[in-house]
Amino acid sequence: QVQLVESGGGLVQPGGSLRLSCAPSGLSFSSYNMGWFRQAPGKEREFVATIPWSSSSTYYADSMKGRFTISRDNAKNTVYLQMNSLKPEDTAVYYCVADRYYAGGYDYQWHYWGQGTQVTVSS
Repeated sequence: QVQLVESGGGLVQPGGSLRLSCAPSGLSFSSYNMGWFRQAPGKEREFVATIPWSSSSTYYADSMKGRFTISRDNAKNTVYLQMNSLKPEDTAVYYCVADRYYAGGYDYQWHYWGQGTQVTVSS
């Protein structure tokens, strides 16, 4: 059974930083593309970033470029999302995703999803 477990969410002040982690189990991590999506209250789910199994490239939503960094450690079976210069509008539940073949920004294409971790940016 595949499980994606996110961690690292919490409350942070505007301008602060957080690092999210996701450690999948039940799949061959080094063969899977990984990504992050988020959903704010009352809003549609939104693409954040992806990284392919090879780490050959990364892909970000425009509003996250320069502030967020996605990375992965295949030896630790973990994908990370480093979030800097956080804004109140970054408040959302952040979801880790995995797919063997897809690495783009359409949420319906991703096969596996985590339960999400809450990130709240507030003073």
